Amino acid sequence: PQRECIKISILALSVITFVMPPLPKGEALAVHANFIFMPRALPLGELDAKRPERASTLTIYSWNEVFYMYTIKTLNAISPVGLAKLPKNQFDVTVDADAPDGILVRSADLLNTTFNDNLLAIARAGAGVNNIPLERCSEQGIVVFNTPGANANAVAELVIGMLIAGSRNVAAAAQWCQGLAGDPAMAKSVEKGKKQFVGNEIKGKTLGVIGLGAIGSRVANCAIELGMEVYGYDPYISIEAAWNLSSQVHHCVNLNDMLPLCDYITIHVPYLPTTRDTINAQTLALCKDGVKILNYARGELVNTAALLEAMDSGKVSGYMTDFPSEDILGRPGIVCTPHLGASTPEAEDNCAIMAAQELSDYLRNGNITHSVNLPEVHQPRAGGKRICIIHKNEPGMISQITALTTEAGLNIENMVNKSKKNMAYTMLDATGAVDARLSEKLSSIPAVIRVRIL
Repeated sequence: PQRECIKISILALSVITFVMPPLPKGEALAVHANFIFMPRALPLGELDAKRPERASTLTIYSWNEVFYMYTIKTLNAISPVGLAKLPKNQFDVTVDADAPDGILVRSADLLNTTFNDNLLAIARAGAGVNNIPLERCSEQGIVVFNTPGANANAVAELVIGMLIAGSRNVAAAAQWCQGLAGDPAMAKSVEKGKKQFVGNEIKGKTLGVIGLGAIGSRVANCAIELGMEVYGYDPYISIEAAWNLSSQVHHCVNLNDMLPLCDYITIHVPYLPTTRDTINAQTLALCKDGVKILNYARGELVNTAALLEAMDSGKVSGYMTDFPSEDILGRPGIVCTPHLGASTPEAEDNCAIMAAQELSDYLRNGNITHSVNLPEVHQPRAGGKRICIIHKNEPGMISQITALTTEAGLNIENMVNKSKKNMAYTMLDATGAVDARLSEKLSSIPAVIRVRIL
């Protein structure tokens, strides 16, 4: 246990397994090596297994190829289809790791969680990340991923279903029918009672869509196919979303211009301090009398007090939402579902697959895709070793980094640098002496948060 380094010399073995005695904290280093049998005793090389500060596993598939085994902690139930994207020879997936390299999470609250120093990334199998402390993660060099669009079809289908169900009073009518059990004159009761649930068709009506991302654009396109007139508002629409949007959707540059035109309004924006209470007393006052509101994004986007007041006055005739609360349950005209938006096996599989792939690509290759706190950076490897640097977005960083690589005599094959607000990420593929000493020097730059060499 006192040794800093273990050297293993191998002559001709098919399989060798070496396990160190327990470390002071009760941890251990396990090294597993597999070799093709040699016909004569030839030295295949030496393995220097430097003892880490925590438990690790190294798997050797040929005498000169070593893979680091990453530990992934899962919070909530993650679809096995997604976990299958993490090869067992490179990822140890568990629910009780004390010091994981990565975390896969759905809705578990991490806001008050203390993260271990070696945690590299958190992947959220879903779109919203209000359960993750983004600012603290950035300060610790932890990349946070989400899975935009993975559950978009599931949510969009539910929105369209509730748009129709809300128009035809399906929920209230179905509940009323349950009270007919044992009625000997059921047929007559049905014919007499159905009048109270008369609704309207959606064809020819006007739908306003707030937010034209992966979900909003699908809802808009589907509504067009159902014969509705559709208006869309999204000042931050992406190029990809714009390409996927039907040309028949009318684009509004001002929300206040769109609201008076709509029989239905559906909201599909992320919950942020700037989007809280998007639907409020002022916006509702601009709407048509009898408008119906759909909220399958976040409950906080609609001001409850303003909504209930508008329903009492007749300004709003219906509210369909996936976010029940004590204030709205049992109110006529309000239909609540228990957060069913992404609750399909297809959506859970899609989210888990995307989250696992994002996590795997970052841990193994340093590529960042769909991060909410760091810029999007990915490029194919160009040879040598890859240097990944998370740092603050400050002037002079590139010159400080390249000065150290020049001092080390490295040849930079590829280099990319991108920023996102106050955070930046620099990734280099370099040949030469890319070692721990270079990592230490890069880490000593004041604005550098984390350095990885892959």
